[in-house]
Amino acid sequence: MSASPIYTVAAIRKLESSAGAARLMERAGKAAAEYARGLCGDTAKSVLVVAGPGNNGGDALEVATHLKRWFFRVTVVFAGDREKLSGDAGAALAKWEAAGGTLLDAIPSGARFDLAVDGLFGIGLKRPLEGRYAALVEQLNALRVPVLALDIPSGIDADTGAVMGRAVRAARTITFIAYKPGQLTLDGPDHCGELRVDALGLDPPALLEPEGALLDADILAAAIAPRPRNFHKGMAGSVGILGGAAGMVGAAVIAGRAALRCGAGRVYLGMLASRAPRVDAVNPELMARAPLALLERGLLDVLVAGPGMGKSEASARALRAALAAPVPLVLDADALNLIGGSRALSAAAAKRAAPTIMTPHPAEAARLLGKTTGRVQADRVTAARSIAERYGAFALLKGNGSVIAEPGRRFWINPSGNPGMASAGMGDALAGIVAALCAQGAPPLHALLAGAWLHGAAADALAASGSGPVGITASEVIDSARALMNA
Repeated sequence: MSASPIYTVAAIRKLESSAGAARLMERAGKAAAEYARGLCGDTAKSVLVVAGPGNNGGDALEVATHLKRWFFRVTVVFAGDREKLSGDAGAALAKWEAAGGTLLDAIPSGARFDLAVDGLFGIGLKRPLEGRYAALVEQLNALRVPVLALDIPSGIDADTGAVMGRAVRAARTITFIAYKPGQLTLDGPDHCGELRVDALGLDPPALLEPEGALLDADILAAAIAPRPRNFHKGMAGSVGILGGAAGMVGAAVIAGRAALRCGAGRVYLGMLASRAPRVDAVNPELMARAPLALLERGLLDVLVAGPGMGKSEASARALRAALAAPVPLVLDADALNLIGGSRALSAAAAKRAAPTIMTPHPAEAARLLGKTTGRVQADRVTAARSIAERYGAFALLKGNGSVIAEPGRRFWINPSGNPGMASAGMGDALAGIVAALCAQGAPPLHALLAGAWLHGAAADALAASGSGPVGITASEVIDSARALMNA
C-alpha cells in the first residue's frame, strides 16, 4: 500500500540531521517563496512576513529575501532576538539585510497586504503561545488577507493537532520534507487550510521508515477487484450484524444495508429486540436470524457487533458469544462500551484468535483505555496505537482526521470526510462498509483502511453535488459509497 508518508517531529529531526539543516533552510525558503509568488500572480504585490525567534523564522527570512529580489513589496516583522538566532537563521537574517531589508517590531497599523506569511513558530513548539506571540497570532488572524503558513500554522502542535493557546488560521500551508500528524487530525486541518508538501529534494522513506501514512483513493483499489462474469453470491461473502436492541433497531438495519449495498453476497441481521421487524421493507434482501443462530459455525465470513446493541445483560451475553466467534469481528458502538466497562469482556476481546476491528469515537476510546475523552483527543495517534496494542486489534479512532492503527505502532490518517458526517447512523454505516469489503476478500486491515476512506469520500461526493455537508444522512452515504465503488 503506497501512500504519502507521515513523520512525527522526532522523526523529522532525524531526517533533517541526516540531510543537513543549513541547505534545508535555503531550500525551504526558496520553495515557499515560489509558492507565495504563484499565489500572488504575475503582478508584484505587498507581502507581510512574520518571522519568529527560531528556525521557522529563518525560513521566513529566506522567503522575504527571495520575494524582495523578485520586486515584491515586503514588510518583515521580526519577533525574536538576533543575538539568539541559530547559525542558519542568523545567516538568513544577514541575507535579508544585505538585500536592503529592514525589520519592524509590530505589524503596521492600517497597512494593507495581499498575502501574509506566518513564520512565527514551526513544528518544534510545545508550549502555549502567550504575550507578544499570542498578540501577533491574533493580529494575523484579524488581517483579512490570505495567510501562508510555513511548515505548520503557529500555535498548532505538529504531533497532535492541538491548539496551544492560540493558533494562526492559514488559508494555505506549505510543509517541508513530509506530512506531520498534527496537520491532519484534530484542529490541524482547520488551521492549515490547503496543505502542500515539498520534500526539498529528499526521499524521506529511503532515509527513514515512515511511522505513518496518509490514505488516498489508491487504497480502495488495493481492497477490491473487478468481479469476473463467472461469479456468484457466495464469492462475495456473508456478513452478520448483531445488535438492534429495543429502540435502536435502526442502527443494525443501517449497518446491514451498508454491507448489502457495498457488495456483500448475503447479510443477516441478528436483532436483540424481542419485537424487531422480521423484514426490512426497504431492503427485503436482509435476512433475519435469532442472535445466537447468527453465530452458527459456517454461516458468516464477517461479524459486526455493536450497532444499537444496548448495554443490558442480554446484550453482554450476546457480545460474549460474538467475541468467541472464529471469524473477523468488527466492534462498534455499544459493543465497545460494554468491553470498556467489563474486565472479562475486555480480556476476551484481547485474547481473540481471529482478526478484530474496533471503530470507536473519542468517548468510546476513552472507555476502552480507562482515560478521559480529553486525554484521548489530546493525542489521537497515541490513543489509536494504544487501543491497537491493548486489544490486539486494528483500531480506527473516529474524528477529524480519523486515525487507524495496527498492533506494532504503524498508523494511518484518513483525510476524506466532512462535518456533515456528524449525524446519527454514520458509524453504523462505516461498520457495514468495512464488513462488506472484508467479506469480499479484503484482508481486515485493508478493509478498514479502504472503508474509512470510502466512507468519507462518499460524504465528500454528496457535499460536492450540493447535498451537503449540512443534512447528509447515513443512508445517502451508503448509496454514494456504492457509486464510488462501482466507478
